[in-house]
Parts: sequence; structure tokens; C-alpha cells
Amino acid sequence: MTLRFELDDLTRPEIHGLLEEHLADMHATSPAESVHALDLHELRAAGVEFWSVWEGPELRGCGALKDLGGGDAELKSMRTARSARGRGVGTVMLRHLLKVAAERGYRRVLLETGSQDFFAPARRLYTRHGFALCEPFADYVRDPNSVFMKLCLDGGAVPAVKPCPL
Repeated sequence: MTLRFELDDLTRPEIHGLLEEHLADMHATSPAESVHALDLHELRAAGVEFWSVWEGPELRGCGALKDLGGGDAELKSMRTARSARGRGVGTVMLRHLLKVAAERGYRRVLLETGSQDFFAPARRLYTRHGFALCEPFADYVRDPNSVFMKLCLDGGAVPAVKPCPL
């Protein structure tokens, strides 16, 4: 599997379709007040970098980093295309985003994901890569439908697992 990453401008119909699928799943799985997925407009905001991953002409997944200020970035819009599930695309995308975060000098990468069984594979992926549970951050509040996680970076290209405050 040869994948290429693109810092994406969010204009292609394949991207729109994958993000629509992502938002539909989030709304089908979580109460509206607990859906924190970004739409196209929000993904185009200043401080958000959106990446797509392609295998030849086929879109395989996406993910974004949102600058929270103070050396923190939030992982957003992680999604693997249905046709690519179980092939390691999520792992490759996560590693790419963590590498970008480290290169940009972020100290921590934070994320919010769902607490429902639907999100269990995502939570396992993040845990395997060193993310640990944490308190809500930024504008989030405690929510039984949300799980908050963090990973501290050592400033290099490879994320290091180490204690970090929140």
C-alpha cells in the first residue's frame, strides 16, 4: 500500500463525501449536543490544517490539526474511508499528524472522541500510540458521551510518551 498525504484545500467531491459520511455517523451515534466534529466551513478556519491520504486516485482517509494556542493542537476529523478499513490507514494518518504536530513545535496533542462502543476502535488506536485519558480542554465540558485524551510530544519528529499536565 503506497499512500500519499496532501495538505488539502477541501474542494474535491471525494473529501466532501467522506466528511459527510463522518458527520452522519457522528450524529447517528451521539446526541447532537455531544457531536464535536467539524464541518467544511469549520475545517477551513484559520488555525486548522486538514490532511487527506490517497492511494493512487482513491481517497483513503483524512485528519486535521487545530491550533489551540499555548503549544497545544487538537486532533480533528480522523476518518478512514469504508473501503480502506482494517488496512492500517488510521494508524498511518495518525502517525503523519503526530509527525506534523512535532515538526510544528506543538507540546501536546489533545483529542475528544466518543465514549460509545462505536468509538472503541478509535480509542484503542489512540491508546496504542501513547494517548492517555485527560480532563476536558479548551471549550469542552465533562460529558458522559465524550472521552478526552492527550499525548505529550518531546519536540522531535517522533512522539514520546511522558507525563504532561492538563
